[in-house]
Amino acid sequence: MSRRTGLILDFGGVLTTSVAACAVDFDRRAGLPEGTFLSIIARHPEGTAIYADLERGAISQTEWNQRTGALLGIDGSNLLGRVLQDLHPEPSVIAAAQAASAAGIRVGIFSNSLGTEPYDVYAGYDFDRLYDTVLISEHYKMRKPDPEIYSIMLDLMELPGEACVFVDDTARNLAPAENLGIATILAKEPADTIAQMEALLGIPLRPQV
Repeated sequence: MSRRTGLILDFGGVLTTSVAACAVDFDRRAGLPEGTFLSIIARHPEGTAIYADLERGAISQTEWNQRTGALLGIDGSNLLGRVLQDLHPEPSVIAAAQAASAAGIRVGIFSNSLGTEPYDVYAGYDFDRLYDTVLISEHYKMRKPDPEIYSIMLDLMELPGEACVFVDDTARNLAPAENLGIATILAKEPADTIAQMEALLGIPLRPQV
């Protein structure tokens, strides 16, 4: 097999701290039973449908805030911003991505959208400056794990699937990538994620001591 020359990274939970941990903290602040927010967006029929609509850009973040707040029985004002108020960059993974870029790897961001108003989760991450290509799902009116959007990402990367590694923190998002020949990593702990990236790309991505 030829050397892999492309690295595709999800955003939330890969370049950032844990989204699930933010949701748990939000439940506590809002006085909700632990697991309520994640249950609404992942298992509640209406909640999952409108979350998918948000990711596809079919509804605005403001509409999602209002409708999801109603399902939770709380004020929906800037709901997404309140849920993710403790989300922070994951410096080690960001540094590893930049090390890959410096080594000649083409690095792209592949993220399901959460909208940008009133809360822009992507602000401050310098996508345009630090990465070769960025795909935010709302611009294509589809979302991971819709298979077609993975082919679009490969087109933007200008690489075949066999040349790429894809990192995502959601297991269901990996299979469509694997079907295109992309090597996948399920992100859990940053150190383990970086170690797997190094193994698949065949280059060191952490400072050598």
